[in-house]
Amino acid sequence: MQNAGVKRVVRLRRRRARDRERAFLIEGYRELLRAVEAGLPLEAVYHCPAFYLGSNEPALLDRARRTCGAELIPTGGAVFAKLSYRDRPDGLLAVAPTLDWTIDGLPAPTADPLYVVATAIEKPGNLGTLLRTADAVGATAVIVCDPVTDLFNPNVVRASVGTLFTVPAAQAGAGATRRWLAERGVRTVVTTPAAGRCYTDHDLTGAVALVLGNEQFGLDGAWLSGDHAAVSIPMLGRADSINVAMAGAALLFEALRQRRQAARR
Repeated sequence: MQNAGVKRVVRLRRRRARDRERAFLIEGYRELLRAVEAGLPLEAVYHCPAFYLGSNEPALLDRARRTCGAELIPTGGAVFAKLSYRDRPDGLLAVAPTLDWTIDGLPAPTADPLYVVATAIEKPGNLGTLLRTADAVGATAVIVCDPVTDLFNPNVVRASVGTLFTVPAAQAGAGATRRWLAERGVRTVVTTPAAGRCYTDHDLTGAVALVLGNEQFGLDGAWLSGDHAAVSIPMLGRADSINVAMAGAALLFEALRQRRQAARR
């Protein structure tokens, strides 16, 4: 295997290289499976049977080659260990072209759409978990505003367990996002510890966007002013906030509960 290929894969762990080369990494069986099921174009898949966890990998590789155009590149264990960014690799790592996921490219809103707006999220694990939770509740789309962490960070792909490829997603500025939602009649519900209303007491049915802020600083004044409804999550202990991914999960499953209840009426 050419050393240039190894160097490129390692280089793509960095955002600057991903932005420059317009490519990103997908590592892991479940992540690759969901990318293939979504029909994502793939440049190459590096694979090492010594790390396989089951017997389904050859069939997935064949699908990746036939349906996604991937070049299949076998490697030895030592080489794959250099390619992998995981503590426990499972022998599959793909290189894919970066997609232009813009807000105007999102699918037309469904009836009573539910959006997640993740603003200036810093930690890849939190953003990936938000995508995974959005998939779990059937959210319409995830909009990443003013991204500190890009959607194609390898750890976003990993934490999302491939649901990055199952939930419509876009990256946009906060101003463009607010305009896009307002033009489509989507109510915005922002989360802040200063809000006087508990999230369970607010109507989360209909066309709604749940807005979650930066882990350290929360939401800026533009989101906390105007016509945006504000809700909080009760904090009964010493801590004044919880992890943004946990906050997102609480709100999303409450929205799902309310919508199911409304559907039974």
